[in-house]
Amino acid sequence: MYTPPAFIVADRTELHEMIRQCHLANFITATARGPMATPLPMFLDESEGDIGVLYAHLARPNPQWQAEVIGDGLAVFMGPDAYVTPSWYATKAEHGKVVPTWNYTAIHASGPVEFFDDADRLHEVVSRLTNIHESSRKAPWAVTDAPEIYIKAQMRGIVGIRMPIVNLQGKRKMSQNRPEEDRKGVKRGIEERGERHDIAVATMVPT
Repeated sequence: MYTPPAFIVADRTELHEMIRQCHLANFITATARGPMATPLPMFLDESEGDIGVLYAHLARPNPQWQAEVIGDGLAVFMGPDAYVTPSWYATKAEHGKVVPTWNYTAIHASGPVEFFDDADRLHEVVSRLTNIHESSRKAPWAVTDAPEIYIKAQMRGIVGIRMPIVNLQGKRKMSQNRPEEDRKGVKRGIEERGERHDIAVATMVPT
């Protein structure tokens, strides 16, 4: 991922938090049949490995897990994003030398890929993933709420993924390279537009 110095996120704690906020990733592998990608909810286990380990699962009929992986796998997490019009820049009125851009956050995590179908490991993965996304509900649903026989049958239809992170890159492109008045204009413009993702971006634009 091309990342100019102004946009680099290097702090590991911050990178891990960005992953937790994104949830869904594009899981990408290179194979002899060409690149393969699947959008997947993934979770990070920070207690494993030097940088952490990502877990997820694929549908068993998905051919991605059956194709031998060339090199490392890649998980791409995309955070909040927003179109930025030059009309928001104060410098537009000064000299007009401005163009549109896009503000966004992104995290690239790569590492060796392990596919597995051990029942106990799969049960742990689906339980942890469920607990993460149900935790904010007043009455969270748990895997144990469904009949055990049904859950076992469902797990026969999936394959687990474990990817220890060996390389972690973060990018936060939030108008940091613009003059202060331009940044204020971007923040104000995004807030006035009011879209959900745009508001998330606006809170991250430095002023």
